[in-house]
Order: sequence, then C-alpha cells, then structure tokens
Amino acid sequence: MKRSLLLLSLIAAVACAEKKEAPREEAVPVTVATVQQKDMPLGIQAIGNVQPLSTVAVRALVEGQLLNVSFHEGDDVTKGQVLFTIDSRPYVAAMQQAQANLARDEAQLRNGESNAARYADLVKKDYVTKEEYDRIASGAEAARAVVAADRAAVENARLQLSYCTIRAPLSGRTGSLQVHAGNLVHANDTTPLVVINQVEPVYVQFAIPQDQLAQIRARGAATFAVAASPQSGGAATAHGKLSFVDNAVDTSTGTITLKALFDNHDRALWPGQFVTVSMTIEDRPSAIVVPARAVQIGQNGQFVYVVKPGNAVEMRQISVFRTIGQETIVADGLNAGETVVTDGQLRLTPKSKVEIKG
Repeated sequence: MKRSLLLLSLIAAVACAEKKEAPREEAVPVTVATVQQKDMPLGIQAIGNVQPLSTVAVRALVEGQLLNVSFHEGDDVTKGQVLFTIDSRPYVAAMQQAQANLARDEAQLRNGESNAARYADLVKKDYVTKEEYDRIASGAEAARAVVAADRAAVENARLQLSYCTIRAPLSGRTGSLQVHAGNLVHANDTTPLVVINQVEPVYVQFAIPQDQLAQIRARGAATFAVAASPQSGGAATAHGKLSFVDNAVDTSTGTITLKALFDNHDRALWPGQFVTVSMTIEDRPSAIVVPARAVQIGQNGQFVYVVKPGNAVEMRQISVFRTIGQETIVADGLNAGETVVTDGQLRLTPKSKVEIKG
C-alpha cells in the first residue's frame, strides 16, 4: 500500500513538473501599418499606344530618274524642305513646247481679231456680206479658244515641272528611305519614297470601360489631365490632355477608345511605343486607406488582421471599394488609426500573439 502511494506521488510530481515546463506559445513576427484617412484620387490605368499627330507617305507625282536625295533617313525635316529631285529635262522641254504653241496661237489670235475688226467696218458699208463677216468673226473666236487651251497646257506643263522637286509636306521625322538616287520612280508608286511622322505633338490612344464614360462626358473631355510613361521605364512621365472620345463603344470588348494629346517637346514618347496611361476621373475625400498587401482573401471574402491591445490580433472582414496602385480604399470594416498586419499573415490565427518588427 505504501509502495502504491509513493508511486502515485512520483507520477503527480512528474506531471506537475512537465506542466510547469510546457513552452509558451511563440509570438509571430509581423510588420504593420496604420490605417489612414485621406483624400484619394480615383483614376484609371490602361495600356496606350503612341501615335503620330500626322503621317504622310511621300510619293512621286511624275515619272523620271531620281537625281538627288537631300536628307538622311531618320532626319528631322521642316515643312517645305526639299527632299528629292527628279530629272526635270523632259518636263522643261514639254513646258517650252507648250509656251511655243501658245506664242504661235496668240499671234494667230491677234491676226484673227484684226480681221474681225476690219470686216466689222466693211459690213457696215456693205463692202462685204454678212456671211463673210460671220466667218471671219467665228475664226477669231476659235483662235481665242485655242489660246485658252494653250495657256492651260502651259500651266499643266509648269505644274508637272514643279513635281520634279519633292518637298516635305509637314514638319516631322523621316523613316527608312525606300528609293535611292539613280532609280526610276513612277507617279503614285505603291511603295512611298519615305514616310514622315509628326512627333511633336503626338497622340496616345487607349481604351476605358464603358461604365466610366458617363463621368467623362459629364465633366467634358478637355478637363481631364492624362499622364503617360514608357512601360520599359527610364523616362520621365509625360503629361497631356484628353482630346478625343470615340463616337461608339466597341461592342466586342465593352470599351471606348480615347486619345490624349501630348506636346512631346522632349521626345519622351515615340510613335508605336506602348505606354502606361493614368487618368484621374474624380477625388474621394476622407477615404479609409490601407496598404494593398494588408488585404487577404478568405472563404468569406476579403479581410485584414487588426492588431489589438496586448499584441493580440483580430481577423476582421472588410469591404473593399477599389485598389489603386499599392493602396486599397476600404468602404467598410476599418477605422482610421487602427493597426493592420501587412506581412506575416500566413502564420496568424485569431488566437495568435504578434511581435511587431521594425
């Protein structure tokens, strides 16, 4: 009996010792942030494409041998600058011939008008018949028509000659040269001689969801500032103004096309380039804002871990209004000044204790 009591005492002592030595629950290290209340700009982000303000494919309007190219491909050119010179000798000869024909027919016209004036006096004195006078007068009218046609031919020959010198129709940047000096060019060839893009200013085209169209129309397109930055980075953000809203929604995507105009004096935007476009539609005053990384998704929806007194945590369901960049606007569930966990949530449970790092 004594031995049994002794054994029970030993077992109880060991149990008590083990109970006293049981490790305490370890605190989970986390990083936290304070819930803020501030005015938040509500905008959109989209992928846009840079487009030149104007594009011109330069083609020859007459046929001939290309004698000279007066620029290097990739050069900036100004409106009216000489770009190409086509052999003008055939067109000079054609104009000289047209001028000679005009001079000949003007001489005949002067003779016809002189005869018509003389016969007009004679017919009054009955020295010639009315029929003879009508014949002379008709000849003078025909000569006058021939001279008019000759003058038109001279103007056409002069126009054809002017086409031998091809000038830049706008200021911009040239692309690849498609035809070099010495080649024969034809009027309105399928392949242009060169393409010129106007790069100051430029358009950025992008699309937004149709449900945001009403806000843009209510304020007017011209009131919206637009920012664009190259996706590759390394260049400053360009700022422009919304200048165009398409007249129809794309039924296949539910989006509408917009364009913004940028002065692009620093050439930060280049035609064909893809950029990230940002446009503020409205401001939300006194919004409740948390870092986006604090928001978690569970079976019942979105939630955050709120740090309570004594370093306890509470898993609280929230309603998210919108995430903008690295910040989330919370519509319901949080108050300004509360502390939320931003890193370390995977190890947390509602009964966890936390150790705040940093």
